Amino acid sequence: MDYLIVIAVALAGSFLSFFSGFGLGTLLLPAFLLFFPIEIAIAATAVVHLLNSIYKLFLVGKYANWKLVKSFGLLSVIGALLGAWLLFAMGDLGDLATYSIGSSTFTVEVFKLIMAIVIAAFTILEALPQFRAMVLPKSWLPAGGLISGFFGGLSGHQGALRSAFLIKSGLTKEEFIGTRVVVAILVDTTRITVYAFYLKMAWEEFDYVLLIIATLSAFYGAWIGNKMMKSTTMKVVHDIVTVTLLIFALLLGAGII
Repeated sequence: MDYLIVIAVALAGSFLSFFSGFGLGTLLLPAFLLFFPIEIAIAATAVVHLLNSIYKLFLVGKYANWKLVKSFGLLSVIGALLGAWLLFAMGDLGDLATYSIGSSTFTVEVFKLIMAIVIAAFTILEALPQFRAMVLPKSWLPAGGLISGFFGGLSGHQGALRSAFLIKSGLTKEEFIGTRVVVAILVDTTRITVYAFYLKMAWEEFDYVLLIIATLSAFYGAWIGNKMMKSTTMKVVHDIVTVTLLIFALLLGAGII
């Protein structure tokens, strides 16, 4: 049953990312959180996201603007290091409160509450047309590298911010897509390295078969989405996904999951 849920979410998340403002990581993280501790879930999502980016690299990597990759990408790596370090530093924040509903007792953990707020905030932002259309001044590029990399390392929420900063950098459409993919790979590689250091014992117990299946499902979802991109309208599905993620963030922050 665990496999079926993750497979379905990975496939659907990758497919929906072609039509909505959400990325694969935004949708896959909640699925992994149902079965793994939050640090492992974020790390596993990062691996799937990295492999999916590498898949895209073969398609559009040749268009990347390497001058921007070196500048914006380097600052993104620094931001990712800080965000990934903070992720594990927050793991020791302890519990905030305990409460009961009927015969069940739930604990509100500070770390999960913070992550729930991050997930809810990005879900709301990415659902807003104004945010998806946001264009920031070119002079903000250095800060953009740090900020998008930081949130990439902390929770994996990086794509929308990266796009907002890069879109005004004078790139062609092909260069924009290629540069974004290369920077995503740099950030994912950086944060996975940090995650691996902190989770070296936990990785020994991780279900790698599930990780491989989730990755292949994401590839298949991307393939289907690419085929149907021009003929599919997904506004209703996008709204359903938004509401679902907000409910998930509420349950996570409340200590119910």
